[in-house]
Amino acid sequence: MTSKIYQKNATIIDNFRINGGYYKLILATPEIADRIIPGQFVHIRINDKTDPLLRRPFSVHRVIKNKGKFNKGQIEILYGIVGRGTEILSKVSPKKKLDILGPLGNGFKIGSEYSTHILIAGGMGVAPLMFLAERLSKAKAKNPKQKIVVLIGAQTKRKIFCEKEFKKLGCDIRISTDDGSNGFKGRVTSQLTQILPLFKNQASMIYACGPEAMHRALALIARQNNIRAQISLETYMACGFGVCMGCTTNTSGGYKLVCKDGPVFDANDIVWPQN
Repeated sequence: MTSKIYQKNATIIDNFRINGGYYKLILATPEIADRIIPGQFVHIRINDKTDPLLRRPFSVHRVIKNKGKFNKGQIEILYGIVGRGTEILSKVSPKKKLDILGPLGNGFKIGSEYSTHILIAGGMGVAPLMFLAERLSKAKAKNPKQKIVVLIGAQTKRKIFCEKEFKKLGCDIRISTDDGSNGFKGRVTSQLTQILPLFKNQASMIYACGPEAMHRALALIARQNNIRAQISLETYMACGFGVCMGCTTNTSGGYKLVCKDGPVFDANDIVWPQN
C-alpha cells in the first residue's frame, strides 16, 4: 500500500446518468481526495443492507479539491451498470452517504524521464486515465516539450467517453471504434501499432486500462517495440486489501493480488493465460 487507508461516510454530491447505462458519481471525501493517486481505487458499500453483501471497487475518475467550505475534496467515479450492485448505486440520491474505503492498491508511476506519455483506454477503461491525464498535464506545464497522446477505443461512438475533456488538457486524441462509427475502424491496439513509428526515437511510456484481451495484445506490442507499459487490471475484488485472496494474478514473480500489489502492473510482469 502507498498510503493510509480511510473508512469514511462520504456524502453524495451528485449521481447522474451521462449516457445510456453510464453514470457519474461525485463524493465528498477530503482525506481520500487529498491522498489518492491515479490508478488507485476505492471500495464502496452500496447500501446499509446485506444485499448486496460485498463492497464494489471503483477506480477514481477525477479528483476535485477546494470546492467550497464544506466540500474541500471530492472524487468522481465514472461507472456503468453491469450488475445488481451498480444498478442499485445508480438510484442512490444526492445528500445521502456511502461507506467508502480508500485509497486502495498501487497506482501508475509517472516518470519525468519520459517525453511521450501514451494513454490507452478500452471501453470503460477510460475512467482512471482522466485522473492520470490531469496529473500529466500539470507536469507538462513545467515541461512543455512533453506529449500526452490518448487512444480511446470502444465498440461504437456512443461508448466513447471524455474526448472533449482530454482535448481541454491539450492531449493528442485518437479514437477507434470496432464498427467504424467514429475515428479509426478497428481495435485500439491496431491504431497503436500504426502511430508508434511517430515516437520511435522518443522516451515513451504506455499507460493502459481495459479488458484482458487488449492488455495481452498491448503487452506484446510494447515488448516488440521496446516500450515500457503499465496496465491497470480489471478484476473482481471482494475485500479490496488482500485478505480474501480472491483476485490473484500470475506474474513473473509468482502469484500476486490485484487489489494489493496492483491494480497497476508492468505489462512485462504479467504471465498471460495460454489459449
